Amino acid sequence: MISVVIPIHNEEPAILPLYDRLTVVLESLQKPYEIVFVDDASTDRSFDLLANLVETDARLKVVRLRRNFGQTAALSAGFDEAQGEVIVSLDGDLQHDPQDLPALLAKIDEGYDIASGWRKNRVDNALTRRLPSRVANWLMAKISGLHLRDFGTTFKAYRAEILKDVHLYGELHRFIPALAAFYGARVAEVPIRNVPRPAGTSHYGLGRTLHVLFDLITIKFLLSYFTRPMHFFGKLGLLGTALGGLVLAYLAVFKLLGGELVAQHGPLMVAGALLFLSGLSMFTTGLLGEILMRTYFESQGRRIYAVREVRSKRQPKVAEGGGAR
Repeated sequence: MISVVIPIHNEEPAILPLYDRLTVVLESLQKPYEIVFVDDASTDRSFDLLANLVETDARLKVVRLRRNFGQTAALSAGFDEAQGEVIVSLDGDLQHDPQDLPALLAKIDEGYDIASGWRKNRVDNALTRRLPSRVANWLMAKISGLHLRDFGTTFKAYRAEILKDVHLYGELHRFIPALAAFYGARVAEVPIRNVPRPAGTSHYGLGRTLHVLFDLITIKFLLSYFTRPMHFFGKLGLLGTALGGLVLAYLAVFKLLGGELVAQHGPLMVAGALLFLSGLSMFTTGLLGEILMRTYFESQGRRIYAVREVRSKRQPKVAEGGGAR
């Protein structure tokens, strides 16, 4: 079954046209499907329209969040409710053409775990949207090691089991392919159309660039040091402790030779002490991080790996009671 997850926030004018276009495409696939709308606490009549649609279509599900949690949380709620083996996500503002959905699904049928949309010909404002997006995508590709040309689009198709290994929070939804690739997911990029927004105003702007920068720092740490935080904090701690130790050793020798520390090297003494103490703090942070990671994985029974499949010619063992196990 195919599940289509659509986060909604104040998209009243787009809901009915999107539903009509999407159902036409899904019906043409001749596969079982469901549509999951997630209303992220809209203040217009979006939820009322969705509630009316639910009464007429058994394949439609509407999730209403208590308050506006943001797009990442809305997507996560939709993923949790989805029942399909393949999950497709797209925006609810009609800038994603449902006619591109079969192309994404075709990549999944080819054996890929994620089919990510690529807005090859963007229609957004060149200064406030396209230029920052191009810079952000380049940085994301360099940091994550996953060479996609469009991380930002929501229009993607996933195998459902892939999403089980990805836990979303903050605004990390754009990094799902990178996070999934960390666990070995196979990712393909599919050109999609980018049409002008027919109504309403965009919820994104130039101000989100700073948020993306913070997310880049977060994703770099998660991909490189999540299971080994000491490798990150330990390097900084070693550098700070070594530099601080050298400065303090020099000052100790200087004092033993009869020098006056405060009068001649007061600022250097303070800098050496700060470097040494900050280095020790980094070591302590790294050790605490290692303990937290061990607690996280062991207490929840989580694994630091993901299995694609297991094949064996051995027969299943039979318990003493006669049942296979």
